[in-house]
Amino acid sequence: MKYKIDVVRIRENSITLNGWVVGKSPESKASFRVEDEKKMPVKFKHVATRRDDVSLIYFKEESRQELGFDIRFPYERGKSYCLFIRCEGKQAKIKLNEALIAKRASVAYKRMEKLKDLMNMETVNVALNFWKEHGLRALVVKSRHKLQGIDNDYDYGEWYELTKPTDQELEAQRAVTFEFEPKLSVVIPAFKTPERYLRELLDSILAQTYTNWEVCIADGSPRGEGMERALKKYADRDRRFRYEILGENKGISGNTNAALEMARGDFIILADHDDTLTPNAFYEVVKTINEQPDCDVVYSDEDKLDMDGKALFDPHFKPDFNPDLLTSVNYICHLFVVRRELLERVGGFCQAFDGAQDYDFIFRCTEGARKVYHIPKVLYHWRCHQNSTASNPESKLYAFEAGSRAIIAHYERMGIRAERVEKGVDYGIYHTVFQLQGEPLVSVIIPNKDHSQDLELCVRSLMERSSYQNLEFVIVENNSTEPETFSCYRKMQEEYENVRVVTWDKGFNYSAINNYGASFAKGEYLLLLNNDTELIEPDSIREMLGFCQREDVGIVGARLLYEDDTIQHAGVVIGFGGIAGHTFIGLHKAENSYFHRAMCAQDYSAVTAACLMTKKSVFERVGGLSEELAVAFNDIDFCMKVRALGKLVVYAPYACLYHYESKSRGLENTPEKVARFNREVAIFIKKWPDIIKNGDPYYNPNLTLRKSNFALRDLLKEKIGEPYDLKIYEQFIPEDEEKTDEKQ
Repeated sequence: MKYKIDVVRIRENSITLNGWVVGKSPESKASFRVEDEKKMPVKFKHVATRRDDVSLIYFKEESRQELGFDIRFPYERGKSYCLFIRCEGKQAKIKLNEALIAKRASVAYKRMEKLKDLMNMETVNVALNFWKEHGLRALVVKSRHKLQGIDNDYDYGEWYELTKPTDQELEAQRAVTFEFEPKLSVVIPAFKTPERYLRELLDSILAQTYTNWEVCIADGSPRGEGMERALKKYADRDRRFRYEILGENKGISGNTNAALEMARGDFIILADHDDTLTPNAFYEVVKTINEQPDCDVVYSDEDKLDMDGKALFDPHFKPDFNPDLLTSVNYICHLFVVRRELLERVGGFCQAFDGAQDYDFIFRCTEGARKVYHIPKVLYHWRCHQNSTASNPESKLYAFEAGSRAIIAHYERMGIRAERVEKGVDYGIYHTVFQLQGEPLVSVIIPNKDHSQDLELCVRSLMERSSYQNLEFVIVENNSTEPETFSCYRKMQEEYENVRVVTWDKGFNYSAINNYGASFAKGEYLLLLNNDTELIEPDSIREMLGFCQREDVGIVGARLLYEDDTIQHAGVVIGFGGIAGHTFIGLHKAENSYFHRAMCAQDYSAVTAACLMTKKSVFERVGGLSEELAVAFNDIDFCMKVRALGKLVVYAPYACLYHYESKSRGLENTPEKVARFNREVAIFIKKWPDIIKNGDPYYNPNLTLRKSNFALRDLLKEKIGEPYDLKIYEQFIPEDEEKTDEKQ
């Protein structure tokens, strides 16, 4: 017999336990009994539950047997109880009292449980499969990250309790009067909703600190299975609750549209029938509407709620509006708010996209919005159950096919030519392959000082593996001293007609060298490329060019891997480590990143120039790379200048190369180099103070700046939204330093 108690809670005057028991076969039955400290039997309620996750671990298949259990019994504080589990002649005894339950809730206990979880059969099976698919080195990397994760300072439940609004803050919100107090219409399509979940949703709306709202519920349940009795109680209690019994199921889109027709508010809020809202949700929405009067769409962060409504987990802290991420995944989801006038223009839900009807609706709303605003706070708890895409995406495969069609429809409305939209790294994650407009010349600019073997590998990988061949190479020779280097130049120019070597005879200045190389480029597009890179994915140039040909895109970056297949670059966040840093450094390419962000095309504030594509016209318009930044942050500064033109900087994960990293330049290991680095940091801070102070819009203020893995902020070391203290660099700004390349 094997068993585990997953959750123990004291709620009011009862104890609830959730867990599972297995014997040698799925058919093995477990029995339970509860005794008090006098060994007297205690009456309890037992509900058997399916645990397909447990069945898959121990029996390699889903089982129709109910291996899980929920047990609840009366509890008197100060006393101890024992739960006995018996299966196949064996018995386990679990002692329960307040001290033991508190111990179970501690961080130390949870860390120990994580260690135990890493030693069970599930871990062994998963590890073996991962090893077979990706190799031993990848398994070692993933295992190291798992062990490092055990030492996180908080689990999310603890973190949320420390950061949610206090009772005093909620009371203060109730006293606030806004200049504009719009009516909010909460639109809820209902269908055979468990009454308990519906009540929890409606009670969470009643608890809102902002009160000018209405609830519009369209119940599409079959006759005899509706919720009219419960709905009538709420409507009789509060006139803000309104409902309509449809008498038939019109589908998710039809039911939602019926609820939309009831709405009279200035703004519409979408809510699922079994989720809940935080008490400050409407207040934060109205506060945003007053601060951003031209916003037509508002969305917030969210987390997930377990089935009994007691545990929160899996928070999704999102970026500000990110149109390319939206075409990779419906990251917006909940809470979603739209101005009535915009809704009337774009229309309601479309039945043709049922399964992804909200995805299609969000696309149409964001396309027509004057401004889309993100509230970086969790305002919505999404209830997660086995048949929901929130926890088991394979249970609704049709939804993802509908999502693909929603993305294509979006591209058609936007005039973007896509060849196809296919499944990405997981269900619900999409990969768009764009139609190229002709085959324009791409000029590859490669600075080089010696390291001829690296250079040759770089060029040959593109010439021999790339599926896009309309390339020219401009190699910028920079004070090489080894005879082999010049021999390599001659050999490549003899072998390839499209290779040219130009000479930069001044000192090392990465910006000046690339600007010099670009002046020789004949292509419509420039690809800045380090000499220590090697092409992995043959379609990388096509992937980048597909984005770069769009009018709204100014720069495209690639996913770069170290030699051991761990991530070197998957986008840049301003503020990481103080100024800027790469995301997901050291994560193996086969590991899952935060909401799969490493494998989602998306907009970032910056990408690395180790592999960066841009239009030559854009490069020239912003004056190329800033030459006062000779070594550090010149590529980040370039991206900031391009963004100041209103252009997007896109990370394209399916463009993938190895980057053997900075072999040509060496380290900042002398006093002169350190002083130069500090000065360039100071220049960057002076040029772009707003993003340093206010945070990167493509990140989230709830996530840490001290790691690259999108972990929660360590509240002992950094407050939410607080930037690094960078005053130490102010001394390095020369008094006569002029601000150049200012934001427009």
